[in-house]
Amino acid sequence: MTNRRFLILQSILIILVCLCDISAIYGQADQPSDDLIHPGDLIEVDELGGFDYDWRGRLNPEGFLDGFTKIVDPIPALCRSPEQLAEAIRETYAKTLRDPRVIVRILDRSRRPLAILDGAIRQPMRLQIRRPVKISELAVVSGGFTDKASGEITILRPPNQSCDSPVTTTTVIKIRISEILAGNHEADIRVRSGDIVTVESVEPVYVTGGVNRPGRLDWREGATLSRIVAAAGGVTNRGVSGNVTIYRRVASDGQIIDADLDRVTSGKVDDVEILPFDIIDVPVRGARKRTSPPVVENVETGGRQQPLPLRVIN
Repeated sequence: MTNRRFLILQSILIILVCLCDISAIYGQADQPSDDLIHPGDLIEVDELGGFDYDWRGRLNPEGFLDGFTKIVDPIPALCRSPEQLAEAIRETYAKTLRDPRVIVRILDRSRRPLAILDGAIRQPMRLQIRRPVKISELAVVSGGFTDKASGEITILRPPNQSCDSPVTTTTVIKIRISEILAGNHEADIRVRSGDIVTVESVEPVYVTGGVNRPGRLDWREGATLSRIVAAAGGVTNRGVSGNVTIYRRVASDGQIIDADLDRVTSGKVDDVEILPFDIIDVPVRGARKRTSPPVVENVETGGRQQPLPLRVIN
């Protein structure tokens, strides 16, 4: 019985040690940097010997204390801890003061750069990030992806916006939604302050003329002429399926592709690959053949009338 109790206690101890190790590893990987000075923070410098060398303000775009005229050479403050900055200021003050004592405090963190979640998401929003957060969590918070999501997410990461990712140049990150859903931890990356996260929407193709449901359709990978025309309700009784025209923009020029849908459906010729923004025109019997692309109307409204709602992640 004694050996059994010992083995149980030993097992519990091993489990606790493992949990502590996991917690430590997670903490190192995802430890928030609230204790570091970020852009937008309100900083107070307190010299305990009096008021003449006290200061309060924010960082300038270069990462120095904006308007801090107590020293000749600017001291970098971005992404330093208050203790590190206090020591740097103390060393400078020591050149003119006897045994200066300096305390630096972060008084306000509410003006740190906001992240933005936009695109094919049910609730686009601005984000004030105060703890580690990943894309999968933000997708849940925002109500999930819409049916217009193309399957790709683009993250634009400007420089000097977060101490969690101190990049010096603008970085563009592309990830697939399918990889996140499959549990790929590398794809489910952390979102930082200042990030612009866009859930990309599907691009359009247009079908005009003699089809049952002319208009805009969502382009999907693998789209072909026969599939798009079928998605538009098929050719009407007056439509001329043997003389279809595809208008395609290539760079700054236009390209016209003639296709025989009858020969495609009968298997005599290969189906035609359709690209985003193609305009497929099925002529109507008795009408004059077009010599230029038809005018299509984009039904999506441009511009947002109201600012995105703000969500605090803490």
